[in-house]
Amino acid sequence: MNEGTKRANIQIGGQVRVVQKADQRTGILTEGVVAKILTNSQNHPHGIKVMLKDGVVGRVKEIIADENKIL
Repeated sequence: MNEGTKRANIQIGGQVRVVQKADQRTGILTEGVVAKILTNSQNHPHGIKVMLKDGVVGRVKEIIADENKIL
């Protein structure tokens, strides 16, 4: 299961890769920092919808691990 399908895995300020609506057919991913979580449900099969700091809206496909963060 894709880690981007669970809302609990996504944090505001976190680095992610999203697929925008226009890029769903090609699967092109856009990287950015989460500004707002738009999906209210805890899970979504296609990925949690977020808005990035640059205004891009898409569904999270990958969460980029922060090497400086202690788990």
